[in-house]
Amino acid sequence: MGTFTTLTQPLTPCIANKPDAFAEVHYLPVSLFQPRYRVVLAGKCFFHIEETSTGRVRGFRTDHNEACYLARRLERSA
Repeated sequence: MGTFTTLTQPLTPCIANKPDAFAEVHYLPVSLFQPRYRVVLAGKCFFHIEETSTGRVRGFRTDHNEACYLARRLERSA
């Protein structure tokens, strides 16, 4: 049978973090992003998809999930 030596200290991963690691990344915080389209309740089980910059209605659906899907699809196509 083989013999195994025991480790004197447990192995822990050593990750070197630079103090200015995020200074090199150029991006906007999530709070500054505003979606171009939003889903607004327009009546009982009726939803409008509004353009946030103009307030114009770009579509409508009777199901909330379908309205959100349409808003995401409009976001991608813009």
